[in-house]
Amino acid sequence: MSFIEVGKIYLIRTVTMIYTGRVKALSDNEILLEEAAWIPETERWAQSCKDEIFREVEPYYRDVILFKGAILDMTEITKTHTVQK
Repeated sequence: MSFIEVGKIYLIRTVTMIYTGRVKALSDNEILLEEAAWIPETERWAQSCKDEIFREVEPYYRDVILFKGAILDMTEITKTHTVQK
């Protein structure tokens, strides 16, 4: 069983980085994200989770594969972040 749902948008914290994106597909070990972005800086974490506003956004222009073993936590958000900031 997995709580991660295809089609939903998540804010994902890994051991070294933070990402946003819409889950396109899942495998046993990987998550495929579309409309993905790397978030280099968030401001205060709780405020960023609430407002979905980030200081820096570096979008990807192709799908991104994340390995589930590197993920610390995920939370659902309402929109993707595809504009560089």
